[in-house]
Amino acid sequence: MIFSEVAKILGADVLCCADKLDNEVYNACASDMMSDVLAFAKEYCLLLTGLVNQQVIRTAEMMDIECVCFVRDKQPDGAIIELAVKRDYRHANAPPDV
Repeated sequence: MIFSEVAKILGADVLCCADKLDNEVYNACASDMMSDVLAFAKEYCLLLTGLVNQQVIRTAEMMDIECVCFVRDKQPDGAIIELAVKRDYRHANAPPDV
């Protein structure tokens, strides 16, 4: 499935790198603990998290995670968005009920 389809299903607002929405997402990992992401995430996956700090983007980069979706109505600040743009990561905000 491609990221644009995932964003549509989740009703997520794409915050960064909208020009790269055709990249494939092969699986997903959901966690607020980056240690679990490091232990269990597979490359090219979608990370669903309620954690909103720069460590999320850095962990995604280390694990070759394709994109990040912030859930539970969490809003990343400007520094997180800036880092994601710099690192060329797609990320989105899901609605409060996701």
